[in-house]
Amino acid sequence: MSREQSSLEVEITVNGTPTRNSVEARTLLVHYLREVVGLTGTNIGCDTTSCGACTVLLDGESVKSCTVLAVQADGHEVTTIEGLADGDTLHPMQEAFREHHGLQCGYCTPGMVMASVSLAMEQGALSDGEVREGLEGNLCRCTGYQNIVAAVMAGSAAMAGVVGVSGNLGPEGGSK
Repeated sequence: MSREQSSLEVEITVNGTPTRNSVEARTLLVHYLREVVGLTGTNIGCDTTSCGACTVLLDGESVKSCTVLAVQADGHEVTTIEGLADGDTLHPMQEAFREHHGLQCGYCTPGMVMASVSLAMEQGALSDGEVREGLEGNLCRCTGYQNIVAAVMAGSAAMAGVVGVSGNLGPEGGSK
């Protein structure tokens, strides 16, 4: 099969913006996002779904984009870390990671935040144990996870509209 024959047209809505591009059939979603669309916030870590650095939302569900083909996302909606904030206003989970120092080097942070948003959307305000279990597929090699867990608990509470929980984040993600 020639190179031209293996190219396919994909239409993927990325962060609310429709994209349409020709890709090789074997192009991974993470490479599509980084190299074709130009959104480099989604990181490439292990290429085996072990680390979670490439986590994005596909139709609102957390997926590891290193094992999803771009053609599998054709006709679907993808949200990356760049699509969470509303202008200069951080998403409540991003704000919670900032408030609670839920990062060190920052390499895992985009995937960790995206997985946390998905987890909070599925379950609402989360307990320590629920966060630890829910994020077991996202690895951080720098932290002891305690600040990440605190950030996710605060972010999930803010997303659920719970005021004054773990860091005093209100329903809009701002300090109260």
